[in-house]
Amino acid sequence: MNSINARKEFIDIADEQDRQYWATRLGVSSEKLKSVVKAIQSMEFSKLKDYLMLEKIKEANTYQRFVNPQ
Repeated sequence: MNSINARKEFIDIADEQDRQYWATRLGVSSEKLKSVVKAIQSMEFSKLKDYLMLEKIKEANTYQRFVNPQ
């Protein structure tokens, strides 16, 4: 694995500017970003992105109809 792929991006939620940058990049509010970091106990960008993507899928109507058929 080369060094570019091995490099991980970490979010500093304590720094307001950094938090706002990452929140915008992830398409969420600053408060949502903080709550996700707390929920998954990680500040790694890729893990946060994956979590938010899964959360969005779970909120979709198609997924809800599959999980809760009527």
